[in-house]
Amino acid sequence: MGERNVARATDRYEKKREDILDAATVILNQLGVKGLTLSVAAGAVGLSTTSVTYYFKRKDDLAAACLMRGVDWLAHLAESAQTTSDPTERLTLVFDLHLERLRLTATGQAPPLPVLSDIRALNQPRRGEVFAAYMKAFRRMRQIFEAPDLAWLTRGRRTARTHMLLEQIFWSASWLPKYDPEDYPRIRERMCDILLNGLAVPGAEWAPKLPSMSELAPGEGLEMSRDAFLRAATRLINTHGYKGASVDRISAELNVTKGSFYHHNEAKDDLVVTCFERSFEVMRRVQRLAMGRDGDQWSKLSSAAAALAEYQLSDYGPLLRSSALSALPEPIRKEMGQDFNRVSDRFASMISDGIAEGSIRPVDPFIAAQMLAATLNAGAELAFWVPGLRQKAAPAVFVRPMLMGVFKP
Repeated sequence: MGERNVARATDRYEKKREDILDAATVILNQLGVKGLTLSVAAGAVGLSTTSVTYYFKRKDDLAAACLMRGVDWLAHLAESAQTTSDPTERLTLVFDLHLERLRLTATGQAPPLPVLSDIRALNQPRRGEVFAAYMKAFRRMRQIFEAPDLAWLTRGRRTARTHMLLEQIFWSASWLPKYDPEDYPRIRERMCDILLNGLAVPGAEWAPKLPSMSELAPGEGLEMSRDAFLRAATRLINTHGYKGASVDRISAELNVTKGSFYHHNEAKDDLVVTCFERSFEVMRRVQRLAMGRDGDQWSKLSSAAAALAEYQLSDYGPLLRSSALSALPEPIRKEMGQDFNRVSDRFASMISDGIAEGSIRPVDPFIAAQMLAATLNAGAELAFWVPGLRQKAAPAVFVRPMLMGVFKP
């Protein structure tokens, strides 16, 4: 009798713990680690904050447990991919399983998965623990590209492709809600078609025509200026998250006082918004330059994408990653999200025009544009994943695989 009571108590404990994690994951995805507190999580499940501390002593313990759910899911996808030796089947299986999981979540049949972009916002030691687990799952996922026919791929190129594939998985959660869950299998087919075959028609060449960096960032000198603050803040937010990119750290990066910081920027939220606005304007400028040049839409699209990949590794870069949106107040976050969608929609128009003229394969323009946006967004971290990658090599290593097929030379 005693053993049964213990078992029931254990079951109740685990059930309540999972309920807390389900609610906390929703909050985490909406507000980031910064906005996930024990009291907010407690309110979401009808408990007192003291009751929640019975399961998670600190806020970081709760956030880390939520994020580990997502890391464990990636590890599961990677393990499942190894059930076949064919790279194409591996990739298809990963997206089959993931889109099905998102469908079950959308229909209330499975708990939500966390957005993993906020790992850097955790404090130590939890950040190190979660990131170590993520790296293990990443290395396992990279084995998708390990096959005799892919021996030409260097380790750096396999890593870059894996980073791009994972960004497609993460990014899809932001645009899939536009569709009915019953359409997810069809969307999976279209995503895999783009990843395997790219956007270029057979016989198209990879020959992007790139503007100079000074054309992409006119008026942005590399001397100490407000733009220098924006570049430093962008780099630090991308690397350490909103919380980690403190005013002290940004000032130290530039070797200036906090007073000088506030001379250029009224508040940290204002700084993040300005960093986003700067990044959006760079993307729009690239699009305008590409669209104004001679050539077909394939040439224009590939040139724009290549230019942005180079910009990410230039002295003017990188662009601010979309993960910073979660730290902003809801009205501002919505406004910045709309700006980002407008940039993506312009890529969709270029793709649609290319399909009409015959220079781009018949693909879903919206899905293709979202996948291109995901790739360009992930390019901000390319220097971390492929150390030593030269700026001029970034387009071929990172953007070309998405535009021409991930398993193609």
